[in-house]
Amino acid sequence: MNLPAYFRVLPEIATCLANRAPIVALETTVVTHGLPYPDNVHLAIEMEETVRKSGATPATIGFLDGVLYVGMVQADIERLASSLAPHKVSKRDFAPAVALKWNGGTTVSGTLAAACLAGIPVFATGGIGGVHRGGYDISADLPDLARSPGIVVCAGAKAILDIPATVEYLETWGVPVVGYQTAEFPAFYSTSSGIHLDVTVETSGAVAKMAFLHWASGFTSALLTVVPPPSDEAIPAEFVAAAIEQALQEVVDKQITGQAVTPFLLSRVSELTGGKSKRANLALLKNNARVAAEISLAYSEFTRSS
Repeated sequence: MNLPAYFRVLPEIATCLANRAPIVALETTVVTHGLPYPDNVHLAIEMEETVRKSGATPATIGFLDGVLYVGMVQADIERLASSLAPHKVSKRDFAPAVALKWNGGTTVSGTLAAACLAGIPVFATGGIGGVHRGGYDISADLPDLARSPGIVVCAGAKAILDIPATVEYLETWGVPVVGYQTAEFPAFYSTSSGIHLDVTVETSGAVAKMAFLHWASGFTSALLTVVPPPSDEAIPAEFVAAAIEQALQEVVDKQITGQAVTPFLLSRVSELTGGKSKRANLALLKNNARVAAEISLAYSEFTRSS
């Protein structure tokens, strides 16, 4: 494996890669910017345990002292989770992170880049970034999904975004969107966005086969697999809409910009919904980890037999 010198691959992950065993990459901005300490540690450990219980090996990815960890032990997660002023590290930030010895959580863009370089084909996250309302900002997640081969399992795009515009961007740039046991693009906290999906599958094996055929055809984009949040924690779209609108107005009033926007919105929406959005977020993260593990198992078996 010819990786940049700043990569540190956990021996367990290296063994899995050598044996083509199932692995699920996990991002860490949810650890550094999504939850307070120690809730962030508990979530990271629970997601890893969910992956293991489903038969795959978790590879939590993040930066510590300028080193990109592909796979973390609990002590590493604790260090990252308790870091003072950690960075959000997208793919564009890798060189500064190394040169300046950052501690940081990798975004969808950053985690997908690291997973692709390491040879990990399956990645679980909560929701992808996308086109912000008003169209003034487009997440780096979208162009990286268009040029990075990986199965990305998520609950759609974050509900604070312009979801129709985000789906349109994915279509324009040739990113296949597959509904896993759903015919609608999920709206993160909610099971439905009103956007119909052309491709729906019922099994992890179907996702694995599609990904294999997509990349075997020479295409290099990700396969975005969207999974609705668990129904017992999902929030009706109309209930959360008012909270999102208020939080968006506060972003304007407070002149919040750049990478600070999404963490503020997610935190404020949680406050305005009495914690319901936070519970939905935690539930969908663990559910996505489970589904990703099942897809990773299927992909591992499919590639071995092929």
